[in-house]
Amino acid sequence: MKTTFEISESLLREAKKYAAQKGISLKAVVESALRNILSQNQRPGKFKLRKASFKGQGMQDGVREGDWAAIREKIYRGRGE
Repeated sequence: MKTTFEISESLLREAKKYAAQKGISLKAVVESALRNILSQNQRPGKFKLRKASFKGQGMQDGVREGDWAAIREKIYRGRGE
């Protein structure tokens, strides 16, 4: 597809110089640059998990690991009664 756009003369000179050094066309330089910038916008940002550790001594007395009934009872004790 043929299109027209305006860019600064200095940027055009740099792009032409780059194309000549690489032995490729100006069209290839522009297409490559557009593909590069568009692909960067489609990548999701890096996920970083916040530090959520806390101090403690492990499980509370009377609660076994995996005993969800006991854990739920301690969590909701005194709420909604």
